[in-house]
Amino acid sequence: MALDTAGPPAGSSQGAPAEGRTRKFRRPRLARGGHLRWWHEVLLVAVGYAIYTLIRNHVPSHDTAAVTNAHRVVRLEKTLGIFHEHGVNTWLYHHHAIGVVANYWYAVMHFLVTIIVAVWVLWKHPRHARPLRIAWYSTNLFALIGFAFFPLVPPRLLPHGGFYDTVVLFGTWGSWGKHGIDAASNQYAAMPSMHIGWSTWCAIVIAVLAKRWWVKAIGIAYPIVTFFVIIGTANHYIMDAIGGLVSLALGFGVQRLITRAGPFAPEPLPPPRIKASARPHAADADPAHPA
Repeated sequence: MALDTAGPPAGSSQGAPAEGRTRKFRRPRLARGGHLRWWHEVLLVAVGYAIYTLIRNHVPSHDTAAVTNAHRVVRLEKTLGIFHEHGVNTWLYHHHAIGVVANYWYAVMHFLVTIIVAVWVLWKHPRHARPLRIAWYSTNLFALIGFAFFPLVPPRLLPHGGFYDTVVLFGTWGSWGKHGIDAASNQYAAMPSMHIGWSTWCAIVIAVLAKRWWVKAIGIAYPIVTFFVIIGTANHYIMDAIGGLVSLALGFGVQRLITRAGPFAPEPLPPPRIKASARPHAADADPAHPA
């Protein structure tokens, strides 16, 4: 509902500056016109992702350290009783059709779903775009720290690990085994898993902002399916997924510190307007009790 910004009628005894300031209350710019600045949001995300990709792909590989860290992760998972990557990867290898779908899911959905959710937020819920963008940026920043200081060989590349590289074995288009693809990305940037970080970010956004229950259900299922995919295709360890969740939690923590509110905080209500009838007039004052 639009706010009444008109001044007091001519001849009125109001004219109090306080009321005029109340009537000129302005809504936050993002909430009022965020959809008109879509290009600004898209540009920020595009530039941010370009910087993220550039840094990620130029982090030193450190082959020896990456293999050593992989063995550490495997030992830790065995100690915790969560080392189930072999079983899931073997099952997927023996189900060729599902394996091909999983390969393309890993390659495509990571970017496609995130872009769709980001555009949806800009279009339908623009006031939440900035805090959610800050959380996404911050998550990627923590991920870059992990890539830089903890290079990690994924299961499919672990020497004598016994894993099936389904992407290469099933001849998936654009697979890491194709000429030139390996050089385009740092394959040792596996900890934390941003497939889990981004998909969980999308799930949270959809679960909170979507109105239809089935849309919420699809959003919540998305990171669960993605988790199965990254383990089944031997692209990540379970600890990578946990690292992705930790990075996301830290990202939302940074967002909270910056914006001083949650990413889905409601728009603050304008101060109540003071009605003319509620304001005392000098003529109505009691002469027996002067001010």
